[in-house]
Amino acid sequence: MREKTIRKLVKLVEEADIESLTVRNWWMKVQIIKKGGGGGNGRSHESTITIPRAALKPSLPPMEVAPTVQEALQPQPQPVSASATLAAATGKEIKSPMVGTFYTAPEPGAPPFVDVGARVKKGQTVCIIEAMKLMNEIESEHDGVVKARLVEDAQPVEFGQTLFAIEPV
Repeated sequence: MREKTIRKLVKLVEEADIESLTVRNWWMKVQIIKKGGGGGNGRSHESTITIPRAALKPSLPPMEVAPTVQEALQPQPQPVSASATLAAATGKEIKSPMVGTFYTAPEPGAPPFVDVGARVKKGQTVCIIEAMKLMNEIESEHDGVVKARLVEDAQPVEFGQTLFAIEPV
């Protein structure tokens, strides 16, 4: 948690009619207790805030986090053109069966397995997804023509993410 956030929480406790405030997230707990507490009326108030993990971003200094971890924490934009979206909506899709890194070719410098406009057959390899240092060949589930490739080479993909749009023939 950042110092600025903690200072705001201290100010909140000072101004509010509460005696203490506890804020927890998955790696830190901050408890702020007002000196003298209770305000003299005999009442004691305590407030606890729990922040869900999904809403948190680690605030470690850049030197404490490896660059690859920082990149992994940043959302990766997925380039999708209007024609690719239209093709995906009107045709069949080839989706990623796993989380990993998408590759269009069997090795760097080699020609891609398929290009936009290429005819594919059911069972034909269309790309590779690297997961845990294993190269997994992804095969077409449909006969047709590749209308769009929705992921750039060497980009991370998620489970169920559409990789290609296929127009059945």
